[in-house]
Amino acid sequence: MYTPVHSRAASAAYRQVGVQSGVDGATPQALIKMLFDGLVQSLNAARGAMARGDVAEKGRQLGRAVRILEEGLKGGLDRQRGGELAANLGALYDYCIARLTHANLRGDVAAVEEVLKLVAPVADGWNQLAAAPAGRA
Repeated sequence: MYTPVHSRAASAAYRQVGVQSGVDGATPQALIKMLFDGLVQSLNAARGAMARGDVAEKGRQLGRAVRILEEGLKGGLDRQRGGELAANLGALYDYCIARLTHANLRGDVAAVEEVLKLVAPVADGWNQLAAAPAGRA
């Protein structure tokens, strides 16, 4: 079925507004949860691309995952107030970035799976914080 270009553009614009609205009204915990959700989604998409032999999509998804780790999660750390926890998370994110770079260069799905296993407990913690009633987190 053919959808006119202006209709497709409008749909894309509405989706973007919905995403932006979700970001604008989100708590800091919810924003971090969104980053982890995007990270896990990209890692799973990269695994699928690797299984299909889709090199371009693998590179795109791993690049997105690295950007989320570097610019979103690591960039958002408050090393002054976060102390040892922020330092440990920064080291974890650096390690994950190195493993994903290796995975992209070598087509190593095991490295992607390793990163998924490493970030899952941290993502779960943020999911619990984001779901906690106001004042309890």
